[in-house]
Amino acid sequence: MENTERLFRSNFESIYLSNFPGMVRFACEYTVSEDDAKNIVQDAFTEIWDKRLTLDPDRKHLLALLFTSIKNRCIDFLRHQTVVREAENVIQEEFRRDRKMRFDSLKIFDEELLASEENIEDLIRKAIDALPEQCRAIFIKNKLEGKKQKDIAAEMQLSVNTIETQMSIAYRKLKQSLKNHIPLLLFLTMI
Repeated sequence: MENTERLFRSNFESIYLSNFPGMVRFACEYTVSEDDAKNIVQDAFTEIWDKRLTLDPDRKHLLALLFTSIKNRCIDFLRHQTVVREAENVIQEEFRRDRKMRFDSLKIFDEELLASEENIEDLIRKAIDALPEQCRAIFIKNKLEGKKQKDIAAEMQLSVNTIETQMSIAYRKLKQSLKNHIPLLLFLTMI
């Protein structure tokens, strides 16, 4: 057993010293980044070292294991990079769509507002007035009077959870009422 471990250590050190740079170049062909390639190769060596008591100490066997491990780690790395890039693309596309929607809504908003006989205050007042009574009262106290939800809850003898639910209902109904006036809706959520 001691001779096997000594042989493993000797072959492992020899492979590490003579093959590490070549293995990094091999991994770098797939990862492009030298730092990523070095990490992959180092992880492969660490994995083999951790399994040293169960592996054949033969030099050719160790080399084959290392290259297989590096190859598999490169495949995993590339799969991960693909998933990351796809997620980034989805996020960028959603951002572009959101920006375009906001831009288009501002253009339409200007045109509608100029063509409309109603002014901004009337549009907002009508949307707020259309809210259910308790919901409207809570929304006005919070957004127009600037009261905190816990203070409104105490004043109206309601739970904070009820206040949060009513605010959620208010936003949902205002969003529906002002769907053609997205800039107004954004303004309401900011106040």
